[in-house]
Amino acid sequence: MNEHTPPRRFPDARDDIQRADKLPDTPQTRSPTYRLAFNDPDFLCRDELRPVRLQLELLKPQMALEAAGIESTIVMFGGARIPDPANKDQARNPALADLSRYYTEAREFARLCTERSLKAEGCHDVIVTGGGPGVMEAGNRGAAEAGGKSISLNIVLPHEQAPNRYATPELCFNFHYFGIRKMHFLIRAKAIVVFPGGFGTLDELFESLTLIQTRRMDSIPVILFGRDFWKKVVNWQALADAGTISADDLNLFSFVETAAEAMAELNRCTGG
Repeated sequence: MNEHTPPRRFPDARDDIQRADKLPDTPQTRSPTYRLAFNDPDFLCRDELRPVRLQLELLKPQMALEAAGIESTIVMFGGARIPDPANKDQARNPALADLSRYYTEAREFARLCTERSLKAEGCHDVIVTGGGPGVMEAGNRGAAEAGGKSISLNIVLPHEQAPNRYATPELCFNFHYFGIRKMHFLIRAKAIVVFPGGFGTLDELFESLTLIQTRRMDSIPVILFGRDFWKKVVNWQALADAGTISADDLNLFSFVETAAEAMAELNRCTGG
């Protein structure tokens, strides 16, 4: 307790948990209704408590990142299945193996960003990824190789999603709700950098573009790695020609091929 912390006038919740555990073992104390509400997983997991769980998932990472002094982030989205070039022979098909070059570029981009961040005390432009394999691993890896920290926002999935070994442990979070996870990706974002990927990457990209297009969030740079990939996957011009987006919306993002190009674009857009 420091001099600015008011004295505690009520029992600490953790102390009450310990006291409750020491009570005599009786039918009454064994009853689920007797458990302290905040120490009752069965109660907290009820459908009616979903609003509380949503709030907790928003609050826990927010408090931890504020305590760590994180001011702004650079978001990296990309495919979980894109292999490290050292392991590209294990890719599911030749096309996926060919995309392994983006693992290298993601790793290099994260290294360059982190080196720049460390020059400003490491609180700004901190790399944040989804914490899993593929491009996410490359992002956390590049940050670690630069000697810095990175944020990883994992989510519970039946497969593919466990924290990669390069994720900074004290900035590694796990989520149940996709929506809250997406909010944490964007709350502090100074730029969004997107590598080739699948449904998840497309979802993250288009939600970000929608928020910027509708001015529900500030306009920030959206940088897409791999012009050929993205123009093959999405016919951007057809959307504009059909009038479903405006011609100006095509300026909400830019294409690059290398980490060096992405850093140059980032510097151009942010004045870094």
